[in-house]
Amino acid sequence: MLTIGKREASGGAADGRDHRPQVAVAEREGVLACVFTGIWTTRTVALVDAEMRTLEARKGFVALALDLSGIEKMDTAGAWVIDRLVFANEKRGVEVKMEGRSEAANVLLDAVGEAVRRDGDSAAEVQPNILIRMLEAMGRRVYEMRDDFLSSMNILGATIRGAQMKLGRGHAVNPAAIFSQIDRMGVGAIPVVLLMSGIVGAIVAQQGAFQLSYFGADIFVVDLIGVLVLRELGVLMTAIMIAGRSGSAITAEIGSMKMREEVDALTVIGLNPIGVLVFPRLVALVIALPCLSILANFAALGGGMATAWFYSDIPPAAFIDRLRVAIDLSTIFAGLIKAPFMAIIIGTIASVEGMKVGGSAESLGRHVTASVVKAIFVVIILDGLFAMFYAAINF
Repeated sequence: MLTIGKREASGGAADGRDHRPQVAVAEREGVLACVFTGIWTTRTVALVDAEMRTLEARKGFVALALDLSGIEKMDTAGAWVIDRLVFANEKRGVEVKMEGRSEAANVLLDAVGEAVRRDGDSAAEVQPNILIRMLEAMGRRVYEMRDDFLSSMNILGATIRGAQMKLGRGHAVNPAAIFSQIDRMGVGAIPVVLLMSGIVGAIVAQQGAFQLSYFGADIFVVDLIGVLVLRELGVLMTAIMIAGRSGSAITAEIGSMKMREEVDALTVIGLNPIGVLVFPRLVALVIALPCLSILANFAALGGGMATAWFYSDIPPAAFIDRLRVAIDLSTIFAGLIKAPFMAIIIGTIASVEGMKVGGSAESLGRHVTASVVKAIFVVIILDGLFAMFYAAINF
């Protein structure tokens, strides 16, 4: 805090209680004269803030004369209050004159005045209309998508090239790191994937049986469950769950390493951060997601079978017999083919967002959220593209 004054604030001669800031106001022939006295510092300026704001709103004069010779001590808070009065009147076209300023006071008032005017000018900027703002936001999102795509291709290309534990030299894959990630992302996710898929299969069976019962076609609920689960829901729900569970974990892990400059340390000691951090996680996802999708299919079919038995009196033997007629190998592989592609997308997006984390906890949380949202969005888009492709080739 910069402070200037004629006397020190301590001591009886300049005690803040004896020399409170005061403003004497007089108006004559269109000129408003203000005489400032006392100590104008952070501790005392609140006593005259209301009076100064009243002066800022006062009208009916063409000139403002300020006398600062009676000010004993002033810091940036006092200078800001005085300059705020000056700035408010200058905006209305009032001529302002100041007298009794010392050289130090001039420096302080000029410095504070620049800040006041800069804030005032930025607040007075006219905001563009809503259409311009929408187009601007769309343009920024397009550029962000381009940057994310280029970063994803960089990470994906470096990963496909190999583990490359050492920069510039290809080394063998580290099986221990890959199996560790498979255990965390695959084995650890089995309970929640089974539970979610079983519930989804039961819901689909109940709703399908309820609607088909109007037509006396309860047995076709088996066809509905088999085709819908094996082609779409099994792999899609598993990918969404992995994006929320493992994708966020990848972003948080890499992001926290980026915050603590561990990624830079890997580069300094000659290790490739992508080979050390991204490659094992990406390979683990490519292996784990298809396996989890198979388990999810079984769980969903089991939930649908149980619901069809209790809700539509379709015994498990009849359910299995009808399932053999309703599906074939193409139905099974139509869903499993998507799994590796979804795994690559989840791992790549999570790694890109992790590498973008800055040095704050807020940045980490923002990028973890962006990782999950983007991964789920792209996975759903990819599933739709596969559906259109299968329809085009009659698969």
